[in-house]
Amino acid sequence: MTSTDPGSEQQPQSTGPASNGASEIPKSGVVLGIDYGTKRIGVSVSDREQKFSSPLHNHTRQGTQGDERFFRKVVAEYRPVGLVVGLPLHMNGNESEKSKEATRFAAWLSKVTSLPYTFQDERLTSYQAERLLLAADMTNKQRKERMDKLAAQILLQMWLDARRPPPPRPELAEEATADEDHTADDRNDETPSINDIP
Repeated sequence: MTSTDPGSEQQPQSTGPASNGASEIPKSGVVLGIDYGTKRIGVSVSDREQKFSSPLHNHTRQGTQGDERFFRKVVAEYRPVGLVVGLPLHMNGNESEKSKEATRFAAWLSKVTSLPYTFQDERLTSYQAERLLLAADMTNKQRKERMDKLAAQILLQMWLDARRPPPPRPELAEEATADEDHTADDRNDETPSINDIP
C-alpha cells in the first residue's frame, strides 16, 4: 500500500498562520526545529534552557509510516516539549503552496508526537545555510548532506532569539541609576540633622 505525504493530503485550507492551530510552547525544555520538504526534512534541537540550537538530522522522506517511525524515535530520545516548523512564505509575506503543505505537515506531526507546535518564518534560512556551507569549502555532496538540518538549526535559533526577552538598553540602565541617585539624595535632604531635633 502506498503511503501518502502528510503535507500534500487534501485538507481544509487554512486562511493564514493565525488560524492554523499553532499553540504555545513551554518556555523551558528541549524544542525541535523542522525544515519541511517533500523529499527531505531537516531537524534541529535546542538545549533545555532554549538558548541555542544544533543541527540534528537530515531525514529522507519514507512515506507516512516511515516518517512517523522516525519522528517517534527522535521524540523518545530527546523528549522535546514542542515543535517549531519553518514556514516558507513568499517574500511579500503571503502564503505559498509550500507553506500550506508545511502547515498541514505540522498539524500531522503534532498529532503523531502529541506535542504543541508553532511556526517560524523561514524565507531566507536556506539561503543563509547555503552561504555558510559555501564558506566552509565543502563538496556538493557534503553541502547536500548538511543543508536541511542547518536550515532547521537557523530557523530554530531565530525563534529562540525572538522568544528571549531583550536585554535592557544601556541608556535606560543609566537613567534608572540616575533616578535611584536622585531618590537617595531626596531622602538625605528630608532626613533631619541632629541640630533640627528639638
